[in-house]
Amino acid sequence: MKKGISMNSARKRDLVMLIFGLILYGVLQMMISTKIIGSFWELNIILICVNIIMSASLNLINGYTGQFSLGHAGFMAVGAYVGVVATVKFGLPLIVALICGAIAAGILGFLIGLPTLRLRGDYLAIATLGLGEIIRIVIMNIDYVGGAAGFKGIPHLTNFTWVFSAMLVTLFFIKNFVNSSHGRACIAIRENEIAAEAMGVNTTKYKVMAFTLGAAFAGVAGGLFAHQFYLISPTSFTFLSSFNYLIMVVMGGMGSITGSIAGAFVVTFISAALASFPEARMIIYALALILMMFYRPQGLFGYMEITNIKPIKKFLDKISGAKEAT
Repeated sequence: MKKGISMNSARKRDLVMLIFGLILYGVLQMMISTKIIGSFWELNIILICVNIIMSASLNLINGYTGQFSLGHAGFMAVGAYVGVVATVKFGLPLIVALICGAIAAGILGFLIGLPTLRLRGDYLAIATLGLGEIIRIVIMNIDYVGGAAGFKGIPHLTNFTWVFSAMLVTLFFIKNFVNSSHGRACIAIRENEIAAEAMGVNTTKYKVMAFTLGAAFAGVAGGLFAHQFYLISPTSFTFLSSFNYLIMVVMGGMGSITGSIAGAFVVTFISAALASFPEARMIIYALALILMMFYRPQGLFGYMEITNIKPIKKFLDKISGAKEAT
């Protein structure tokens, strides 16, 4: 009985958070439509949403499953190029292109994950870093997608509605996955892989599952990113891009969806605010990371979610009627 009440309360809480998300969308969309938010900040809001998808999907691998991937930009590149081929070469709608990109990136993630996820720690990081670079170099040598010069003539199909919707779907999917039995198995692997295996958890299965899902969502982000600009090139998906997404995850908190949102927002905002001062931007990045490691090594949120902060939890419980149900 209590389990049923708890699940019902969780669904109500999800519904409340979804309503808050839609309210936020309505406010931002109104401000964009009325030009209160100019084109520069509109672009950066779109990039924040794309980066939230990237950081949340990487957090599923690094934060929740305890692996160390450094090639996430490679899966983004696969989603981007498959997406633009679908729309430009075959005339497919954006939603189909995003699904194709997600499937392609997910399949590649599965094929890469099977052999590499038997490695651990630094060895896995080196392997994923190398594979991310291999993906980029292979794309550079395919003339069909423009080679090193990049893919030109991409239609501008991405807008705030598309990226915000994709971001909400990604966050709610990962949140529900983490709270499922599959997610608990991933967390058990993160805490102690040997103990999890001894308890009967198929560690390879769940590591590959998390890696595949993370890669698929990176593919969605890549498709949205590519259709925001008229040109994409392999230089947009270098190791530095993967490192940038890792910074977002570490800064926000590994193992926290709220942390993924906060990390993506802070890093993208700093980049936008200091766009005219690239040297100062890198210095501030470095100082922010050093201070974070000294005073908040677990990140802004650590393992905590915003819904677990006492005042917010009480407010959500009151709205969802959780107290009355108990």
